[in-house]
Amino acid sequence: MGLDIGVIGIGMIGQEHVRRLDGGPGGSRVVAVADADAERAAGVAAQLPAAKALPSGEELVASDAVDAVVVTSWGPTHEPYVLASIAAGKPVFCEKPLATTQEACRRIVAAEVAAGRRLVQVGFNRRYDPAHRALKRAVDGGAIGAPLLVHCAHRNASVPPHYTRDMSIADTAVHEIDELRWLLDQEIAAVQVFTPRKSSRGGELQDPLLLLLEMADGVLADVEVSVNVHYGYEIRCEVSGETGTVELADPAPVRIRREGAVAGLVPADWRERFALSYDVELREWVDTVVGGRPFQGPSAWDGLAAQVVSDAALRSLHAGGRVAVELPERPGLYR
Repeated sequence: MGLDIGVIGIGMIGQEHVRRLDGGPGGSRVVAVADADAERAAGVAAQLPAAKALPSGEELVASDAVDAVVVTSWGPTHEPYVLASIAAGKPVFCEKPLATTQEACRRIVAAEVAAGRRLVQVGFNRRYDPAHRALKRAVDGGAIGAPLLVHCAHRNASVPPHYTRDMSIADTAVHEIDELRWLLDQEIAAVQVFTPRKSSRGGELQDPLLLLLEMADGVLADVEVSVNVHYGYEIRCEVSGETGTVELADPAPVRIRREGAVAGLVPADWRERFALSYDVELREWVDTVVGGRPFQGPSAWDGLAAQVVSDAALRSLHAGGRVAVELPERPGLYR
């Protein structure tokens, strides 16, 4: 049995997902696409053996031809498409963010709780990266004793002109926010954002930023966000525990020695660094849906929690100081 999928939003990441899902894992195929740019939707559909371009995301969700939905459209449009998918009883994979406001995330959680079963998975991709999974296995297995400190860095070679200071948290650091909750199996209790000396390469952008996050069990985590490092795309994470440390290894596949120096290749961007984890993420989602198994991936609750922490970090960025994170009670559906 295969899975017939509709994809809403076929920009860069949407087309990446279409490429992976059509004729991909579990016999999946893309049978419908929709995008605000109708011409682009038609062009993508024309390249697929079974796909039609539909006039709107709402029509795609309602189509009898679509078994499951993938949402990769502009962030503010996520809520109505995810809610429509829940109402239709269709599994929906939603790229982060789940929604762009806490209120919208709460409405999605409430709708899913009312439906009585998990239908939503959020695209927090780090959880599917083999290196991050090995890091979590080491922490969970007690290899370094109880975790005490975590040091993270999220570095981009550059960002587009429309990138803003708030996006350093809402679009970039949000990955580490989810990663820390998952890695330590703890909620984040408070956050404070610091603004170091600005890089001359960042123009008017406040770059870098440093986030200090307090986990519920007392672990402290710092996250460096630097989005104009120029040398490439780099993700770092080191956990310091009572009896040792564990960190992500260098992802470079080779090391070159020449002219008195040793060098490794640095990924150009997120597509290169996390290519395998996107493969794993979508394969596991399809396998879960086709197999009728309970969802284990990032949930609507995880999407809400990340949004609450992100909003707290933004308050600290704008007003300064430590901001407590106030989460609602976690519904039983997500325990």
